Amino acid sequence: MDWLQQIINGLGLGAIYALIALGYTMVYGVLRFINFAHSDVLMLGAFSAFYIAPKVEKLMGSQSVIGCIMVFVIAAGLCACLGMLIERLAYRPLRNRPKLTVLITAIGVSLLIEFTAQNEKVFGASPQPFPKLLPEHSIHFGKLILSSNDLLTVSVTAVLLIGMWLIVQKTRIGTAMRAVSYNQQAASLMGVPVNRIISFTFGLGSALAAVAGILYAIKAPGIEPLMGVQPGLRAFVAAVLGGIGNLPGAVLGGIILGLLETIAGGIPGLSNYRDAIAFGILILILILKPAGLLGRSSVEKV
Repeated sequence: MDWLQQIINGLGLGAIYALIALGYTMVYGVLRFINFAHSDVLMLGAFSAFYIAPKVEKLMGSQSVIGCIMVFVIAAGLCACLGMLIERLAYRPLRNRPKLTVLITAIGVSLLIEFTAQNEKVFGASPQPFPKLLPEHSIHFGKLILSSNDLLTVSVTAVLLIGMWLIVQKTRIGTAMRAVSYNQQAASLMGVPVNRIISFTFGLGSALAAVAGILYAIKAPGIEPLMGVQPGLRAFVAAVLGGIGNLPGAVLGGIILGLLETIAGGIPGLSNYRDAIAFGILILILILKPAGLLGRSSVEKV
């Protein structure tokens, strides 16, 4: 019975990792680089909801479903705009530079956001309690407890995964995204607006990060400017585990990592080694199957 409870808890945690990993994998799929500022956009999404929620509550009433949806949509929209701004100012000028230059820039953008957010005139370094967006309920199946927050997290992740798949596979902009991912120059010659497609991809990934940040904040004891670092790193491991650039792979990797982390936390003596388990998995995957569980190996010309 304890194992079943750990699995339930792991699915909720894994769904959050999966949602963050979706943002990583979408940007990587188009530009072939890791946006390490993604985890900080997650933090900004949580803080956006922190300030938006009281205003929506006054308008729609306390802990209403419509109000909760409004908080998610507004925060996601703000972070989407921020993601596109970051791409325009920080990454676009370096698009034709070596990948290492872009990687260092991404780390710099991440540190800039984190240290700016810790300023007392911005958010401050002290943790702040996140407001309740919906009433919390627990469903009991004998000794098993299913939290309404876990149900919300899994449901939102499933809906967004289906939405992302439909966008990428069934829409014109999704076709353009796949064309840019395959060959930017050829796509440009065929009339695809490459800059707009890349900006859209960043915006979409940042919106996913904002939603993940809100879901993570609902379960966390408090929010603070460095709250995105650990879940961001774990989601990166999840993306690599599932096959970075592969949407179902990102979800699979997130769920597997969440389950392993939660189960390890319930085993005496292993609860302090969660980070070691996550990065141990990363090392094994890079050694044994670099393309990930659902990824495909490719030959890169140099």
